[in-house]
Amino acid sequence: MFKGKYYNEMESNKSKGLGDTIEKFTTATGIKKLADKIPGGCGCKSRKEKLNQMFPYGQADKTGS
Repeated sequence: MFKGKYYNEMESNKSKGLGDTIEKFTTATGIKKLADKIPGGCGCKSRKEKLNQMFPYGQADKTGS
């Protein structure tokens, strides 16, 4: 596989799950900037982590079926 100058940066930008994908979308559309202005926080980080746990990418089915 090609491992050029930006390979490590690309690997670190891969979404681990649905939470990462939603964060990328909200950042690209400007929604995250608005959410960050909510007094007391919006809970984005904990929501992202929970969604990543519930809907991970690239994980094999561990139920054995």
